[in-house]
Amino acid sequence: MDLLLIILPVFIIFFIGFIGQRLIGFDIKSISSAALYLMSPFLAFRTFYTHELSIDYVYILGACLLLTFCLLGVVWLSSLFMQTTRPQLAALILGSVFPNSGNYGAPVVLFALGAVGFDYAVVIMVFHGLIMNTIGIFFASLGGEEKNTWQQAVHKVLRMPLVYASLLGVLLQVLNVTVPQSVMEGVGLAADASIPTVMLVLGMQLAVISRKKVAYRFVTTATVIRMFVSPLLAAAIMFFLPVNDLLKTVFIIQAAMPTAANTTMLSLQFGTEPDLVSFITFITTILSILTIPFVLFFLGI
Repeated sequence: MDLLLIILPVFIIFFIGFIGQRLIGFDIKSISSAALYLMSPFLAFRTFYTHELSIDYVYILGACLLLTFCLLGVVWLSSLFMQTTRPQLAALILGSVFPNSGNYGAPVVLFALGAVGFDYAVVIMVFHGLIMNTIGIFFASLGGEEKNTWQQAVHKVLRMPLVYASLLGVLLQVLNVTVPQSVMEGVGLAADASIPTVMLVLGMQLAVISRKKVAYRFVTTATVIRMFVSPLLAAAIMFFLPVNDLLKTVFIIQAAMPTAANTTMLSLQFGTEPDLVSFITFITTILSILTIPFVLFFLGI
């Protein structure tokens, strides 16, 4: 019951976006662009500026990248059997590879493991954000309605401010530069607005889904990869890394999260099968109510 109470706020925001879109109707792409380009960079900057760097960062980044490429391989092999088009493959990647480690995973970790585990969860969340806003944008652009070449897709990645905001946060921390408190308060306001805005966008997109456009075999494949294959691969990776047990546990929990809400935002931004991606996000989020307690039980929590 306590876990359900932690998940409940996420579904409340989904519902607000859903109802708002049904009753009023918004330009969803404009709102998603604001979250992607104007709010998320401040969240990344704040995280890397305020969290002290350590060797664990290297291990976390390496593990996140290894898991990402393993999942990309699984999705690619699955796509060969299903004979997907390029947009469908890109949508499968968005729906299968990137977990909702921020506005879902981090609160679950806080509930299950306390403040120390939560610090690891935030770092993992930002690395996931960086990977999603580089590799995820590359494939979203490559499979989008503009039919970009891989060179154009790389150019789209280089235009993303989140990457540069993260690097700036690291640089200022390394150089021990103190940002004025008044400036950080402004940064915090924009950062805190990013996550609920993304969740609202997902709720809005769910309100306009056309079910006849959703290929359920792709939904099933992405759900299995996201909810079952991902945590198993994460456990295998953690088995070989020289990190403490708490970090291993947090990493596996984060890998077991449903599809990231940001993937809906990316699919909308680039026209990459947004109905399919948002429906995968919705299904995996609902299913997580059952799978997350099982993962916690398996980890002895």
